[in-house]
Amino acid sequence: MVLGAQAPGRVGRRPILYEGRRKAAFGVRRLRGLELRDEDLALRPWTEDDVLALVAACNDVEITRWIPAIPSPYTEADALSFIHGEVSTGPEHSFAITLDQKVVGSIGMSVTASQTGQIGYWCARESRGLGLTPRALRLICRFGFRELGLGRLELITEPENLPSQRVAEKVDFRREGVLRSHVLHSDRSRHDSVVFSLLPGELRD
Repeated sequence: MVLGAQAPGRVGRRPILYEGRRKAAFGVRRLRGLELRDEDLALRPWTEDDVLALVAACNDVEITRWIPAIPSPYTEADALSFIHGEVSTGPEHSFAITLDQKVVGSIGMSVTASQTGQIGYWCARESRGLGLTPRALRLICRFGFRELGLGRLELITEPENLPSQRVAEKVDFRREGVLRSHVLHSDRSRHDSVVFSLLPGELRD
């Protein structure tokens, strides 16, 4: 899980719909109705039908352990606030990861003024170890580079969060270094972070 075995198959996408000419402060167009696909895996917008799946997943101690910004316990009200974009720290582009229409995880990307995409993800307990998160990460990376024209993608994990680091490495992210005392947890303790990055041309198909 990031502060968000099978090789990806052929990628297909539905048309991208833009909200008129509205733009974010940094110039990236905000999108709606977007779906990214890799055969049976899809990234799609969250809906109210996903509330129960979101609550079940986010009450997993392994998710709250690595993503301190997630409320604990996680309630249906928390899920609805997230789905409706009322969470101020939520990503600008947020997707449910679905396999055969079942929610198996979450992935999102915020974009900075310097055109850097910051990615976070998590995977539901019962769907871990199936290679789904790397596939989802590869899809959102292609979206960031090809559709948004970003110049850099990055993600951050805690040093002990080895599963999330392996996901990043499977999608060609490079480990850059450690950010000391970077994350503040709910118990007021501070933790280091490891930063990974990916540049245009480094993502292999």
